[in-house]
Amino acid sequence: MGYLEKWRHKQLKTRSDMAELLLDLVRPLKKYFSPGHSWLKLGYTKAAYGEKAALMEGFARPLWGLGPLWAQDNRELPKELQQEILEWQLFYLEGVKNGTNPEHEEYWGDLLDFDQKMVEMASIASAVCLAPQVIWDRLTPEEQKRFYHWFNQINEREVHPNNWRYFRILVNTMWRVVGQKWDKQRMKEDQALIEDCYTEHGWYFDGTEHQIDYYIPFAIQFYSLLYSRFMEKEDSEYCTLLKQRAAEFSWEFIYWFDHDGNEIPFGRSLTYRFAHSAFFAAMGFAENEGAGYGTMRRLLLSNIRQWMNRPIFDREGILTIGYGYPNLIISDRYNAPGSPYWCLKAFYALALPASHPFWTQPEEAYGYAPLKMLSAPHMLISHCADGHVQAFVTGQKGKCFGCSDAKYEKFVYSNYFGFSVGRGSSLAEGAFDSTLAVSLAEDDCYRMKRSLKDYHVTNQQIWMRYQMMPGVMIETTLIPNGPWHKRVHLIQTDRPIDIAEGGFAIPLEPENVVKGRLSGRFEGDGLRREGNRLFVEFDWGTSGIVTVTGGELEAVQVLANTNVLYPLTIIPMVKRRLEPGTHTMITLIFGSPSSRS
Repeated sequence: MGYLEKWRHKQLKTRSDMAELLLDLVRPLKKYFSPGHSWLKLGYTKAAYGEKAALMEGFARPLWGLGPLWAQDNRELPKELQQEILEWQLFYLEGVKNGTNPEHEEYWGDLLDFDQKMVEMASIASAVCLAPQVIWDRLTPEEQKRFYHWFNQINEREVHPNNWRYFRILVNTMWRVVGQKWDKQRMKEDQALIEDCYTEHGWYFDGTEHQIDYYIPFAIQFYSLLYSRFMEKEDSEYCTLLKQRAAEFSWEFIYWFDHDGNEIPFGRSLTYRFAHSAFFAAMGFAENEGAGYGTMRRLLLSNIRQWMNRPIFDREGILTIGYGYPNLIISDRYNAPGSPYWCLKAFYALALPASHPFWTQPEEAYGYAPLKMLSAPHMLISHCADGHVQAFVTGQKGKCFGCSDAKYEKFVYSNYFGFSVGRGSSLAEGAFDSTLAVSLAEDDCYRMKRSLKDYHVTNQQIWMRYQMMPGVMIETTLIPNGPWHKRVHLIQTDRPIDIAEGGFAIPLEPENVVKGRLSGRFEGDGLRREGNRLFVEFDWGTSGIVTVTGGELEAVQVLANTNVLYPLTIIPMVKRRLEPGTHTMITLIFGSPSSRS
């Protein structure tokens, strides 16, 4: 990791620390920019939107951190870092001039309907709103004209009916900040669509009614907080409403983290990593105390701290596609090499001076309830004393961006054990942790649920009904109880089936804790089988399954790189053959970061 290694040990506490870390994160990128500084190429894998948009994306995303940094004078930093900040300003000024110039070879290109470049407009618009003197004010009248023409194309094109509407809102907000003509009708349309996505308790859905994930905190709520600060005088009534919703949301969203900032991996776009805590930075920027500055700063900084202790960078210090480690298997179709730098949204707190209460109030741990119902995302969140956080989920259906079933429809998602995505249809290939998997008898072609017929959530349990395949209907009840939870399945089948139920996937070789197991093969150490119980116990945690209704117990070593947190895992499972008829299957699942089960 080179010089980034220091952040494994150095505490991240102050604004100055955060500014230093940001510069450490973006410094390795500089040599990969194009000669005119308008494009950034970090690798050779592709996203669905093609290379030119990906190069522009690479250019734009570091501005989520640099823009907030430019918003303050940074005199508390060492002189060499102050000089580096000025150099980045000139670097990006040239890139913006060339990217918006149709006569330049690095012109970003005319905008199409639903163009990925709309996404990347937002970070530039944000930077201009924060510090117009850095880019906008330094453009000549002719350059400003070209800049306006290129960005204003978004008002002439079709934009996806989801969080993307905020990209157009931010562009029109930028025009208002710098005194240019803005499109009132588009602003009205886009805000109305976002309003139609609002549900309750500060939660929205992201254009698709049954999709509630990190796009609410790090997209819709994040952008609404930016708007509420930028336009608090011009649009005070609406900004007050947005701030009220964000404050209410903060009291629920904090449950997705443990007190040390480890979040629950769930849903798509996990490659953005510490963007998951960006909401707390935006709350500070909007001067919205919500769950408390001390609590939110602790979650923000501790979240970034724990990411600095994961192998998410290459040897040059460049972020990789993946989550807990480099991993294209879990990626989405819109993940290009520069995409992970959306994580720099978490540095938006740099837009606040070091004297702001967000920075000066002591970090504060939150006293979580052991079990919390979040009605809008259809979840029960369990917090255990050992730091294990579990989200018991139902009623979700993600669009097919890549491995969507695994990312949205497992029974439980864990901040410690993560979850797994499949690489095939056998039990070893499918990596069916925290779910049921069903195959036609003897076919060895398993699948998990892909949609629901019905569901409901109470303060104590979750119930759902779903069809696993034609002729196989299942009702499942999930009952959390600390490190344990109970699963009760009522299974109706008109054909012989093989069914398997997986507990948590536990790492065989977590980073820095190989304990001599260098062969990559599981030899049975740590496996404890007692009657109807099967536990996998290591120094770094325990995963167990108990079958109340019988079946064959097996610890299945799944294919490498299927888990989002750990490259090599094993899953305790119970397997049964079911003949046509009605059956009950009851299992108890245990998971803990402790070796004491």
